[in-house]
Amino acid sequence: MADDIPVATRTLSPSLTPRRRAPMLLLGAGAVVAVGTAAALLFPRPIARLVTPPPLPGLDARLSSDGRLLGHFPYQEAENTDLISIGPGVLMNPDAADALSRMRRAADADGVDLRVLSAFRSIDLQKQIFFEVKSERNQSARERAQVSAPPGFSEHSTGFAVDLGDGRRPETNLAQSFDQTAAYRWLQQHANRFHFTLSFPDGNVQGVSYEPWHWRFEGSAEALKTFDAAQRFHR
Repeated sequence: MADDIPVATRTLSPSLTPRRRAPMLLLGAGAVVAVGTAAALLFPRPIARLVTPPPLPGLDARLSSDGRLLGHFPYQEAENTDLISIGPGVLMNPDAADALSRMRRAADADGVDLRVLSAFRSIDLQKQIFFEVKSERNQSARERAQVSAPPGFSEHSTGFAVDLGDGRRPETNLAQSFDQTAAYRWLQQHANRFHFTLSFPDGNVQGVSYEPWHWRFEGSAEALKTFDAAQRFHR
């Protein structure tokens, strides 16, 4: 759907509850050993407990211990100076843009018309897409998050993600039926050569709706670092 068109350094570690330090006692060596042994038996070392972060404003949901919100990992927004234009109003990370250009030329040589539907999206734009459409459709936050990432949790904010369509099958744009097109079949066979991978395959463990059109670039050290948490989560 047009209002779902998508546009990321996530390394949140679970917080641990601090342990209270035992008071120091000025005792003889023998007494210290005895007291220490008794304390170990009476007051065993506490087990570290994960603390669930507080909910985000506007969302009736909490971050999970691995930093996800409603299935989505957090991402920082790319700086405008770190993006280049790949079309009118469409920005992308330079490394991803170069790989995408080469991939589209290769697809064209094979008779496939790969179209760019969306690339970078600011967090502010993602906020509009998430909350305004959520309200219009009378969706809960969890329902909305299945098809659109909350602001601050979209891969598109990194400049590495892109939504692709088939120029000969525009009716499949941003629809799961895109996986029935020549463009999708070509991507399955060749996208990895250009360091693009499908972010949300069918039945993905993140619980995000199947998005055959949504691909992310993982062909640089920066990109690999950005998507490290998601990669480890899927292993």
